[in-house]
Amino acid sequence: MKRDVITAAIGIVVLTLFCGILYPLVITGISQVAFPGNANGQQVKVDGKLVGSQEIGQNFSTQVFKNGKPVMKDGVPVTNPDPRYFQTRPSATVPPNNAAATTFSNLGPNNTATEQEISSNVQSYIALNGRYYPGKLTAANVPVDAANSSASGIDPDISVRNADIQAHRVAAVRHVSLAAVMNLVSKYTGGRGLGFSGEPGVDVLDLNLALDRMGGVHA
Repeated sequence: MKRDVITAAIGIVVLTLFCGILYPLVITGISQVAFPGNANGQQVKVDGKLVGSQEIGQNFSTQVFKNGKPVMKDGVPVTNPDPRYFQTRPSATVPPNNAAATTFSNLGPNNTATEQEISSNVQSYIALNGRYYPGKLTAANVPVDAANSSASGIDPDISVRNADIQAHRVAAVRHVSLAAVMNLVSKYTGGRGLGFSGEPGVDVLDLNLALDRMGGVHA
């Protein structure tokens, strides 16, 4: 009995040291040397200041104030999309694009809550972009990634179609040419994963940073 206890204790100590300390340190060291960008969350910095991550979507919005005080809902500040910037797809986390709570609804396509959420996303998209879109922007024109949240809830990229629609708004609000904005969209559009998986995606963060560098009169 005593021997079994000692053997078990030794096993726990050895496995704890190996699996809980040594192995993580080795893997962390290798990743820092071989893949430092990925290991540190693909951080994006401007002038040494952290502005985001290539892997995490973020809000490009303005906070809503009333009587000089920020408007809150369920403990979260209420914001409106900033029309000067491209917007990422809808987020399923609370607050939106919360990397500490990546999630998806796990509700079926015929679920009432899902239908209401999609309808709300579509209407918000039309309200933000409709006045700038040539012709009439209807629910049938809204890209899927503007209506549905991603599986992680914090997807940072949008479809090319989504970016093309938003480009009209961004160009109009910034008072720059549509061609200039579309050139930036093309520049920050990535290809399919491994050349064949998924669809091309537009890097919203880098695109918006490029817009600020380009300048233009802000409305």
